[in-house]
Amino acid sequence: MWRGRGSFTGLVVGVFAAYVAHTCWVLYGIVHTRPCAGGGGCIRPYLARRPKLQLSVYTATRSSLGAENNVDLVLNVEDFDVDSKFERTVNVSVPKKTRNNGTLYAYIFLHHAGVLPWHDGKQVHLVSPLTTYMVPKPEEVHLLTGESAAQQQLEAEKKPPSALDEPVSHWRPRLTLNVMVEDFVFDGASLPADVHRYMKMIQLGKTVHYLPILFIDQLSNRVKDLMVINRSSTELPLTVAYDKISLGRLRFWIHMQDAVYSLQQFGFSEKDADEVKGIFVDTNLYFLALTFFVAAFHLLFDFLAFKNDISFWKKKKSMIGMSTKAVLWRCFSTVVIFLFLLDEQTSLLVLVPAGIGAAIELWKVKKALKMTVLWRGLIPRLQFGTYSESERKTEEYDTQAMKYLSYLLYPLCIGGAAYSLLNVKYKSWYSWLINSFVNGVYAFGFLFMLPQLFVNYKMKSVAHLPWKAFTYKAFNTFIDDVFAFIITMPTSHRLACFRDDVVFLVYLYQRWLYPVDKSRVNEFGESYEEKPSRKAHAE
Repeated sequence: MWRGRGSFTGLVVGVFAAYVAHTCWVLYGIVHTRPCAGGGGCIRPYLARRPKLQLSVYTATRSSLGAENNVDLVLNVEDFDVDSKFERTVNVSVPKKTRNNGTLYAYIFLHHAGVLPWHDGKQVHLVSPLTTYMVPKPEEVHLLTGESAAQQQLEAEKKPPSALDEPVSHWRPRLTLNVMVEDFVFDGASLPADVHRYMKMIQLGKTVHYLPILFIDQLSNRVKDLMVINRSSTELPLTVAYDKISLGRLRFWIHMQDAVYSLQQFGFSEKDADEVKGIFVDTNLYFLALTFFVAAFHLLFDFLAFKNDISFWKKKKSMIGMSTKAVLWRCFSTVVIFLFLLDEQTSLLVLVPAGIGAAIELWKVKKALKMTVLWRGLIPRLQFGTYSESERKTEEYDTQAMKYLSYLLYPLCIGGAAYSLLNVKYKSWYSWLINSFVNGVYAFGFLFMLPQLFVNYKMKSVAHLPWKAFTYKAFNTFIDDVFAFIITMPTSHRLACFRDDVVFLVYLYQRWLYPVDKSRVNEFGESYEEKPSRKAHAE
């Protein structure tokens, strides 16, 4: 059995190593593109001829390019220099159709100076939406008085309250543009597919040239910057930012945008995709590479921790040395934290592991209480097992520790919930209840680790603990410290990541303080000294 478990873990680690190696190879191929070695199949850059260019930005209510008189010019940059970075803010007139929960698009043209883009055969253009549909964030109210700023806003705009539950048009106030400026010569026989769809080729004499590669950085559009468009919004600000981009970074950015788009196609909301955008946009390229490896190892350690935790509890026959109340508290706290993260609409990167952990903790409670479900027809009946003398001794230590903790814990939790009710605004009573529970979990949750520490102290042993799962969880705790500064999450959840570090260090100290007694029963209900006699008896 041990060999089976070891081989399975080795297989998982092997697959993980192969995945990381393959990803590194793919990233290397993206960043380093092989140039054309020469010959007739080379495609050369049109920018190498140093043409005089002009940048024009128009707006229209339709996504397809219409007639010249159906668009409005909002920005015109004459003598456009592809090597010069700039940022300009303009006021955009919002059509009546857009104000009535409609859409608006930006048409970006890069064409020859002095020539209208519609009359220039060598122009390149892209279309980008300036609006998106989202459900407005629920207004927080004072639960006792009912005061809310939303009522005044609804009266001013004469909108029904139900409008807050429906998707409305939001304004994207930033448009980020890039042009690939490298004089790179592509091999026509092996054009990268990601760049190919952004390329427009022309024939000049016997040589094929590709026109300037224009790119719109959609990763810079963040949910936190969106503005609700209402009927009074006749003009809205738009910041047009431009910067040159290298070929390697362009290809990498194209792949990242495709990945975010794929997430949305798989059912991720724009808010969830926005958390992924934040990882790419708010960090530099080297730190981004570090984040990838950290996330990969986090996924591996999550899997190994869940696997070893389930294996430990599946084979556990006795609760000797284990704090039942600590197991119950972990179940309660993980479920509350999952509901809190769900209520806060946290990123799925945080929500999914929390949900899996909550399901495992519920199963562990069933094992800890020795609970079985007996069915009499359609009516379930719970039956609890009996405890041995050693298990009852552990329960006495457990109850003794909780008795003293309750004198401190309950007043603090009740006082904190009352204070937040009087001074903090919430979306609903459910939100206040979940926040009160989770604040108690985060602020005083480490106190519920103390019963297990107290049991360890009384028994002078830590052999009964699942140390493999603990070790993997510890690695993930330190990784969470890194993610706490990268992924958007509630502040209380961020602080809890650092609190877990302290708890694990205390467990490590107890492991050093209480060496393993080989005569003591281990986590599988067996002792080391019993194994040889059992083996001899079997022979």
